Amino acid sequence: MLLWILVFLVTRQSGITQGHPDLLSRASTEALCDCTINSCRSLFDIIWGCLATTFACTWVALHQNVPDPELGWFSLLLRKLKMMLVTIIAPEVIVAFAARQLISALRISQEFNVSKTHGFFCTMGGFVSKEGYPVSRDKQLPVYMSAIQAIKEADIVDKSKGDTLSKGVTLAQGLWFVTKCAARVSQHLPITELEVATLAFAVISTFIRLLWWWKPLDVQQPLIVVRHNVELDLDPLEGRHETAGTHTHDLVDRLFDMIGGPHDEYSPLSSTSVPSFYSIPTKEDKLASIAGVFGIGTIFGGIHCAAWNASFPSGAEMWTWRISSATIATYPILIILITIWGVVLDNALHADTLFVWLNGFLVIGTVVYIPSRFILIILPFTTLRAPPPRAFMDVNWSNYIPHL
Repeated sequence: MLLWILVFLVTRQSGITQGHPDLLSRASTEALCDCTINSCRSLFDIIWGCLATTFACTWVALHQNVPDPELGWFSLLLRKLKMMLVTIIAPEVIVAFAARQLISALRISQEFNVSKTHGFFCTMGGFVSKEGYPVSRDKQLPVYMSAIQAIKEADIVDKSKGDTLSKGVTLAQGLWFVTKCAARVSQHLPITELEVATLAFAVISTFIRLLWWWKPLDVQQPLIVVRHNVELDLDPLEGRHETAGTHTHDLVDRLFDMIGGPHDEYSPLSSTSVPSFYSIPTKEDKLASIAGVFGIGTIFGGIHCAAWNASFPSGAEMWTWRISSATIATYPILIILITIWGVVLDNALHADTLFVWLNGFLVIGTVVYIPSRFILIILPFTTLRAPPPRAFMDVNWSNYIPHL
């Protein structure tokens, strides 16, 4: 609601052209358009296109884990809103989450000769025992696998709220926005800061959609599977407290725990659903989380740096944008370099000492990183009060598609 109020105020202010040189030049630029279709665009067109693309990148693209079957519609709505907020503030975390689940799904698919959809359904908490506990640990899979293999892939896909066509359409929407931005650059037309921020979401969303291509969408109820191992009457996790307990001194493991949470300590017997960002843990998915968070974070910040020399209403806004985008782009690189440095010195220094240094750097960097992310969310809207006049000129698609 606050976002729509902001859009209304911006568009309302943009209509007041009297006495403002930037707005007068904008009006003259629109007058230069020959008023034929696709010759120019309005401020509302820019904002609406960006908001629609951002919604598709943050809400439609989200493939959540199976929730608690007892949750009501309002709790489910809040659950998805929270994940949408995480996607807006830290999209690289969602990419890392999707990469972890894909690696786990591929491993399950190859190890147990099931489809990738089965693998995703296992790691997202889609299979539960007759007692209602998720089958989401490596120790459980061999015992329940015969029942899981008996379930057809089509039955799992049938529970999904999205098919290949719908996923392809949402993917195409993001790619179309990227294409429009590329066309504007090709024709030397300015791109507003809001479009640059939306472009970053569109690129990151493409990674997310591809990583989750085989994951069922918005499944609300799990499938019950029954143990067929007559030699084992109990679930492999029953009768014991199945927690990892001890933290390894491996720097990669410690760094992963800070990023994705200590999933090794989660026990399916403690709840009727898996955590929101859960995936069956493996060594490979920890490396994927680290690479996803820091690598995608650099790409996300780098796209914002593309507006380094863009037209800003004031010098203060220009330098605020530059500093914030540079922070988002370079901070993940520093983390990677420190991690590599720590691994190299692992034999000379105790891993706990390296972890303290790394943890301290993360805390200090987070104090700067989070405000920079919020600035890059708010600033694109404030700069719309005086966009460059040529920003209202639309792409001439006839340069690429003859007779259009």
